[in-house]
Amino acid sequence: QVQLVESGGGLVQAGGSLRLSCAASGRTLSNYAAGWFRQAPGKERDFVAAIAWSSGGTYYADFVQGRFTISRDNAKSTVYLQMNSLKPDDTAVYYCAAIVRDGGTVVSGTSSDYDYWGQGTQVTVSS
Repeated sequence: QVQLVESGGGLVQAGGSLRLSCAASGRTLSNYAAGWFRQAPGKERDFVAAIAWSSGGTYYADFVQGRFTISRDNAKSTVYLQMNSLKPDDTAVYYCAAIVRDGGTVVSGTSSDYDYWGQGTQVTVSS
């Protein structure tokens, strides 16, 4: 069984930064594309960013506007989301997810395309 475990969430003031991590464990998971989504209370789960396996190609939601950077360390099976210039509207539970089809070459902003999900980590940005 594949497990994705997020960490790095917390409480930060507006304008601050956080780095989220997503570590894969369990059954060997390789050649997967990864993505970050977020869900605020009472709202739908929204796409944030995604990254391909080998090319490192990335894809971001428009609202990121250069504030967030997704990256990965394949040797550690870990994906990161560096979040800068945080705003109160960024408050949400952040989830990482993995697509194992197509050798990890296809990135997606659609949650139904993802095969595995983490349990989420809370990010709270105070004004």
